[in-house]
Amino acid sequence: MILLAVLFLCFISSYSASVKGHTTGLSLNNDRIYKLAYSTEVLLDEGKGKPQGSVGYRISSSVDAVLLWRNPDGDDDQLIQIKMTDVKVEDVNQQRGEKSIFKGKTPPKLIGKQNLEALQRPMLLHLIRGKVKEFYSYQNEPVAIENLKRGLASLFQMQLSSGTTSEVDVSGNCKVTYQAQQDKVVKVKSLDSCKIERSGFTTQNQVLGVSSKATSVTTYKIEDSFVLDVAAEEIHFFGLNFLNSIKGRIVSKQKLELKTTEAGPRLIPGKQVATIIKSVDPKYTAIPIVGQVFQSTCKECPSLSEHWQAIRKHLQPDNLSKAEAVRSFLAFVQHLRTAKREDILQLLKTASQDVLPQLVDAVTSAQTPASLEAILDFLDFKSDSGIILQERFLYACGFASHPDEELLRALTGKFKGSFGSNDIRETVMIIIGALVRKLCQNEGCKLKAVVEAKKLILGGLEKPVKKEDTKMYLLALKNALLPEGIPFLLKYAEAGEGPISHLATTTLQRYDVLFITDEVKKTLNRIYHQNHKVHEKTVRTTAAAVILKNNPSYMEVKNILLSIGELPKEMNKYMLAMIQDILRFEMPASKMVRRVLKEMLVHNYDRFSKSGSSSAFTGYIDRSPHSASTYSLDILYSGSGILRRSNLNVFQYMGKADLHGSQVVIEAQGLEALIAATPDEGEENLDSYAGLSAILFDIQLRPVTFFNGYSDLMSKMLSASSDPVSVVKGLILLIDHSQDLQLQSGLKANIEVQGGLAIDISGSMEFSLWYRESKTRVKNRVAVVVTGDVTVDSSFVKAGLEARAESEAGLEFVSTVQFSQYPFLVCMQMDKADAPLRQFETKYERLSTGRGYVSRKRREGLLAGCELPLHQENSDMCNMVFAPQPESTSSGWF
Repeated sequence: MILLAVLFLCFISSYSASVKGHTTGLSLNNDRIYKLAYSTEVLLDEGKGKPQGSVGYRISSSVDAVLLWRNPDGDDDQLIQIKMTDVKVEDVNQQRGEKSIFKGKTPPKLIGKQNLEALQRPMLLHLIRGKVKEFYSYQNEPVAIENLKRGLASLFQMQLSSGTTSEVDVSGNCKVTYQAQQDKVVKVKSLDSCKIERSGFTTQNQVLGVSSKATSVTTYKIEDSFVLDVAAEEIHFFGLNFLNSIKGRIVSKQKLELKTTEAGPRLIPGKQVATIIKSVDPKYTAIPIVGQVFQSTCKECPSLSEHWQAIRKHLQPDNLSKAEAVRSFLAFVQHLRTAKREDILQLLKTASQDVLPQLVDAVTSAQTPASLEAILDFLDFKSDSGIILQERFLYACGFASHPDEELLRALTGKFKGSFGSNDIRETVMIIIGALVRKLCQNEGCKLKAVVEAKKLILGGLEKPVKKEDTKMYLLALKNALLPEGIPFLLKYAEAGEGPISHLATTTLQRYDVLFITDEVKKTLNRIYHQNHKVHEKTVRTTAAAVILKNNPSYMEVKNILLSIGELPKEMNKYMLAMIQDILRFEMPASKMVRRVLKEMLVHNYDRFSKSGSSSAFTGYIDRSPHSASTYSLDILYSGSGILRRSNLNVFQYMGKADLHGSQVVIEAQGLEALIAATPDEGEENLDSYAGLSAILFDIQLRPVTFFNGYSDLMSKMLSASSDPVSVVKGLILLIDHSQDLQLQSGLKANIEVQGGLAIDISGSMEFSLWYRESKTRVKNRVAVVVTGDVTVDSSFVKAGLEARAESEAGLEFVSTVQFSQYPFLVCMQMDKADAPLRQFETKYERLSTGRGYVSRKRREGLLAGCELPLHQENSDMCNMVFAPQPESTSSGWF
């Protein structure tokens, strides 16, 4: 018996808190009115924690809480009436003074007469053991007003014992942890766990993504099982990963304080709560306590057509190198996301030809069902008259920030139809590969459309209907990076013809280290060492690069090093430069290379003194404690001194995440006849060819051909045209993050981060038989704009913080080879142009009536251009100086 008593006491002590009085939740005394003061406030800033630099507002009121009914069978079953009175709205920042938009405004003017009436109508809260069973209000009240009432009601939900549980309140179904102390309870809500339906999306790549952090803590001071004081604070912080100037913070606070108690109405007798509610007012209805979605109406917003007329001059082809073009593009994409299919289609049909490609970029980037239907209705893939528009549409699909299954299904359906241009057919398949990868990264690999697209790609590689389609399917796989495609890549790499073998090997180069197994490296070793057949040196060097990048073994490194000296001259020099670059730049394979180099047989003067023009070099564009931008350039020449391949890469690293910003590869073959030179081993029968292939932001684009065949080469040389060939040109929505937040106070918050760029990458290859000179040129021009916008909306007043950064930049690489004498003279140059950097910050408060306050800051600087080193003999990072300009500020009414 004593043992049972001890166990019972242990159970009670573990279950109940050290709070005196009620053992489960808040409890009101009979026949009393609890008079409380309530306020909720929100402020926005850049995360610096300075109230004077923030914007926001406070909503305050008196609150009467009355116990209407208690279940006679249990004290833990209560019906409470809560009523707000004397509602006021004011500035959080008391230093605003005369500039306050609320000064001189009465609550009916600020909130609206109907809104104020709805806010001050009583609400009912049915609590069982301290938790909300039902929330009752009146039908057809404005959603934003009901959310404010939900925010207040949610404060009455709590428990007096320590522990972790799930609760449903205005924030959704959330995991909460209670810590009960003497006359005090602390509730910590895990906002990341809250289940609530809210729209939103984000960019999958972490480098371009947005990091966010949220906390919610509510402290209850308790006396006689009711609150003396409640203080809740919820903080949301966000920041763009690669650009720390795009950031913001939302601080939302609630305070509920007991002022006094008075004599109140007697309890309503009865056993059924439904009967009690009906007797109070039959118009009451049960509604979810979870916050509901609402949209503020825009009274003076332009129509889609009016917006387009206002910005189209900025989207003229001559203006695409300016940041203003990207700003206009981003704003129009946001407008398109709320537009109807018919309005979008009408705009496409009436736009002039010079700006139509830019309009196609914007419509595709909107990524809504209406915009997809409109653009598919507008484009005719069976016609060859709109190739530029079709290509712009497809590349915008490839760069889509959050593609859905419907987009992939639409492109797969188009691929099965007929085309007016074979180039467009190839591009469709290449972009299908990009969409498959993006959907798989977002846990969509098992979607029906994805499974069908994977079968299409892999089936094309297994049994291509036409032999020339093999290249197309390999390019699609180069985007999709399907693990099940690796056996096909190994087959084509080892047994395929030169261009196909090279493409298969470069595709393997893009796979993660987890997929480059020992079996894969065995095949690559056979290719490099030519165990089964003779391979072109572009294929062999790529195979070696894949081996050295993916945890090479001791013997693999040793065999590669021993081969140097036995290879063709320029390949010798190229492999030597690759090894030296690995050592100099401290790449992952550098430790193993150093181990092998301890052997005298491997590390000797004869092997490491090979001459030639080929090179490989990696350097930093920018470097900081949390990120780095690198560039690498490797150039392989044929034994006759003519360019065989140049490969320029730019990567952005952020922690363990990386982004392949760009790759431009210029390839040439079969040009020895121009200078009566002897081709290298295995390249005697290659057709004359030169072309350019590009990867942009992890998306492989369709390669571009300069010429194909000797007759095509001669005709283009005789025409003396050295105009650059465009690889990609257009407007790209690169960063796209949208997040709706339901604050605990009932207010709605929204975070939007967009980044776009206007880009023009072109390449050219020139030959002069007269001057016996060849020149390749790759030119990159970009204008980039990144915007961050955070708002908190109550429907009658909105506060916002906008941050924007913009710049225009250029990068040009020129390689010139003079073969009038031997050894050949080679000149390589890569220049980074001056890049102006402008940063803007805007904070505002705006009433629904249109009156508002705004504060603006502007900061400018110049990132000085430089010539980037391309040789190990000159490996210092160029000195890029940021010259800041004075900061300007302004504030005022609007």
